[in-house]
Amino acid sequence: MGYREEYGLLLDSIVQEGDVIAMRYFRAVEMRVDRKGDGSAVTQADRGVEEMARKKVAASGLALDVLGEEMGGRDMEAASSGDRARLIIDPIDGTEEFSRGIPTFGTLLGIEHRGEIVAGMVSAPALRTRWFAYRGEGAFCDGKKIHVSSVSKLSEAMIFTTGTGPKKNAADRAKLRRLHDAVRNSRSLGGFWQHMLVAEGAIDAAVDWTSMPWDLAPLGLIVEEAGGKSTNLLGERTIYSGQFVSSNAQIHDEVLGILK
Repeated sequence: MGYREEYGLLLDSIVQEGDVIAMRYFRAVEMRVDRKGDGSAVTQADRGVEEMARKKVAASGLALDVLGEEMGGRDMEAASSGDRARLIIDPIDGTEEFSRGIPTFGTLLGIEHRGEIVAGMVSAPALRTRWFAYRGEGAFCDGKKIHVSSVSKLSEAMIFTTGTGPKKNAADRAKLRRLHDAVRNSRSLGGFWQHMLVAEGAIDAAVDWTSMPWDLAPLGLIVEEAGGKSTNLLGERTIYSGQFVSSNAQIHDEVLGILK
């Protein structure tokens, strides 16, 4: 049985219902924004989507654990041993944007098995767009196969990065600014959407500087299955080190060279 056959129905079911929950609160007067201990925003939609996803996993009969942003999980490190896989979920990635009526938010789902993400799905209901990939089967946007760009020089590239705000130290801000100066066009965006733009070939590289596993779980797989490359700053394929760079593969080493 392939990964799509094993996990596809579950992932489809979660994002279908998750989209309904998210859009029920998006730009709605009844949406309430609270602040967690780290200062990040959380809404009824964040909690509602994750609670729904956990119920669907429990009812699925699949041997799956769950790691989620709002309700945690057994282990924050990669599940690298044993046959039991797990779902990693960010119920609303981009809650700050969601809470301010900006449509660049989404539900992120990744299935991790023996340290590898083998299935991934991103649904952005306000953008009416969904991306998915299963290991070895290619990457898709709204059912159509996608591929990264063919730009081969950093000086000719368009890149998106996370911002250079006060949460980053001066050295890190300087690295990001050097990267912006090295390319033809750049923007500061952050979040899942920039990596999906890499997978689609709309831009050539994207950088997130401080992320949790649920922020990244499906993104690298989708980029890789579209022909690109996703690593941390050391060139390691991992969602557990915070920093995350995706590219069309051709300019990856140049990007890392500036950021290391």
